[in-house]
Amino acid sequence: MRRTALFGAVLAGALLVPAGPAHAHGGDAPDATAYRSQVSGISPAEPGLTVRTVEAGARLELVNRTGRTVEVLGYAGEPYLEVRPDGAFENINSPATYRNQTVEGDTPVPPAASPAAAPQWRRVSTDPVVRWHDQRTMWLGEDPPPQARADDSRSHKLRDWVVPLREGARTLEVHGTLTWEPPPPAWLWWAGALALGAGLTALGLRRPRWIGPAAAAGGMITLGYAAARTSAGVEGQAPVYVAAALAVAAGVLTWLGRAPFLLALAGVVLLVFGGLADAGVFGQAVVLFPGPSWLARAAVLVAVGTGVGMAATGMLRLRAAPISSDA
Repeated sequence: MRRTALFGAVLAGALLVPAGPAHAHGGDAPDATAYRSQVSGISPAEPGLTVRTVEAGARLELVNRTGRTVEVLGYAGEPYLEVRPDGAFENINSPATYRNQTVEGDTPVPPAASPAAAPQWRRVSTDPVVRWHDQRTMWLGEDPPPQARADDSRSHKLRDWVVPLREGARTLEVHGTLTWEPPPPAWLWWAGALALGAGLTALGLRRPRWIGPAAAAGGMITLGYAAARTSAGVEGQAPVYVAAALAVAAGVLTWLGRAPFLLALAGVVLLVFGGLADAGVFGQAVVLFPGPSWLARAAVLVAVGTGVGMAATGMLRLRAAPISSDA
């Protein structure tokens, strides 16, 4: 049957496409992590100068409204970044420029880059704002810290960290802490998602039109989740917006008594792009989301459950349709 073949092709494509860009959010930022890096303050305090962690702690963000130039110093005390009133610049002769290109810090450092070399500045922003990875604020080991391996039921403070700044002849310090956080019960969130999917499937079979409002509601929640992540600087949300809009459209048409194929197709797309692509939030404590972590998990739960319910209902209704309709 043509509709079945087309549905299978779309399902395979949806499962394969997000494998590439799913983690390309906000310049190598994680969707979720077990490590919470927080800024505790700048010493001495400087009016107009603020520093915070962003992208689930993967980067620091410095905003300079002092009207003066502020430098971020690299790992050997060399000039690394300059944030001036007219924009932000990076020193291409600083080894930190290359080591900080990724979270792992595995970018090769060219021989010309040396802490002793004279700074050569390259503009990276026209605003007095800069974001950068900083290994001083992170846990770089592949394995969890010993404290977490010994007791994974509670939080563990791993260390205090310091990032040095310079303003003219003055040296300032950004102080912060790095903490390991225990994971949430991922199985509970998965169970909730599957229960929602089963409930919506039962609703769709008993009251076919009523799956429509549920699909539209799931799409709107996913749309709000994507918008919130975009506002926090998370990139790569376009597929989530498309999935959410498709779910809303399928829900409206289903309420009108039409389009079981669109319902199934939209369900798969919502499940994959709105749910499975971000399902890592179920098992990590710190989530890349501008709000409580549980709210992000709830939004992903809704996307997974609604997607399963839509896809299952649509496919079952297609199988129950007369054979002649696929001819």
